Amino acid sequence: MYAVIRIGTSQERVTEGQVVRVDLRPEEVGSSVDFTPVLLVDGDTVLAGPQLKGATVTGTLLGEEKGPKIRALTYKAKSNQRKRWGHRQHYSTVEITKISAKA
Repeated sequence: MYAVIRIGTSQERVTEGQVVRVDLRPEEVGSSVDFTPVLLVDGDTVLAGPQLKGATVTGTLLGEEKGPKIRALTYKAKSNQRKRWGHRQHYSTVEITKISAKA
């Protein structure tokens, strides 16, 4: 059984036992996390739309990690303008423990 959930601005296909990297969450490590905007559940039958009114996906917060460093440079010719900047996104690691589809 798998489910498609919305995490922030992205969608993720998850199964039970899968470890997923999501946007940084404010909960503490070891706490339970619910993902309620479930878009699709595929098990014995496929459920979508209004059939997923009470469906939830539950996970356990395992920890935090950092994404890759992104570096960029802006440059304007003949005017001696240069700016170098970087960014590193922080993520939370969540293990999916339960997919419940109350049809």
